[in-house]
Amino acid sequence: MTMNRYTLLGRSGLRVSPISLGTMTFGTEWGWGAEEQTAQRLFDLYVDAGGNFIDTADGYTEGTSERWVGKFVAQRGLRDRLVIATKYTYNAEPGNPNAGGNHRKNLLRALDGSLKRLATDYIDLYYLHTWDRMTPVDEVMRAMDDAVRAGKIRYVGLSDTPAWFAGRAQTLAEWRGFEPVAAMQLEYSLIERHAEHEFADLAAQLGMGLVPWSPLGMGVLSGKYRPSRDGAPSHVSGSGRLASLASAPPPGFDKLTERNFRIVAELEQVANDVNRPMAQVALNWLYQKRGVSSIIVGATKPEQLQQTLGSLDFMLAPEQIARLDAVSAPARPFPYYMFADGHQARIHGHVEVASKPAAYDRPVVVPAPEANAANATTR
Repeated sequence: MTMNRYTLLGRSGLRVSPISLGTMTFGTEWGWGAEEQTAQRLFDLYVDAGGNFIDTADGYTEGTSERWVGKFVAQRGLRDRLVIATKYTYNAEPGNPNAGGNHRKNLLRALDGSLKRLATDYIDLYYLHTWDRMTPVDEVMRAMDDAVRAGKIRYVGLSDTPAWFAGRAQTLAEWRGFEPVAAMQLEYSLIERHAEHEFADLAAQLGMGLVPWSPLGMGVLSGKYRPSRDGAPSHVSGSGRLASLASAPPPGFDKLTERNFRIVAELEQVANDVNRPMAQVALNWLYQKRGVSSIIVGATKPEQLQQTLGSLDFMLAPEQIARLDAVSAPARPFPYYMFADGHQARIHGHVEVASKPAAYDRPVVVPAPEANAANATTR
């Protein structure tokens, strides 16, 4: 399979592959992941297919991920052809409060460390990894802009922040002439759709490209986990981290639920209808969603990544998308239930009122030359 198209990242002019290679699995320091030889094969498979968007972070596998990415890029001589994204926030020195967080001191410390591990003099896309609930947003945006002006980073991103924080960050950037936020990274999948309450509009209106992580719900949407006959959430078939944590999952790992298994059942039926693997269908569905620029996928085996890279080679029919939308519809807590069709009809006098799509409602497709053995690695 060849990824023969690229998309613009949010409102920027940066061209990225619609599938991004996640490298949190590069290294085994966390007790799972891929050895270096396998990670090299995953990297080669991705770039040989035309992929150009690599995602890592300073804390992934205790820095091994960044070091291996830098090594693989240098060996292939691909630095100028790849878009490398990394992140900062998490503490690198327990006991030192300034070795973690969103503030300027930690940003500059972490950025210099990432540049060294990646063996490069600039980062294409630098994310705030997770909101620390303390650092003022204007401090973050000014520090990011300073790093852009210093030539150390090219584009700015936010990950795992509230929508209000991202909205204020972009407004400050526009008002003060800072480098704007080009990308917003967050969890988004068939089983985690709360991003649609705020972030889809945020992306469309303020020009941030959504970059979903965990698009397969930690493996649930691949079909690797199945409910037990008695229906108890702690009784599942399938091996993996979620199965070992099923009896008392920590926040974010509570994926093996009755609702999610209903989604998996419908996903399996749609996958059978189109004769495609469940994982491909789940990723294809997600890429059609409003504001999505690129989807981060990880793997520990080359065959997993090979399958993933074919996820956009087909089109789901509107009725198939509707089936998946219906079974996975997220809850509408206050105030979102007031924005549903029923309430809106009362506001608009029970007549149809259509609005024009925002200018950046959907990423622009940038054609790429057809890949072959000779040119696949030189895009």
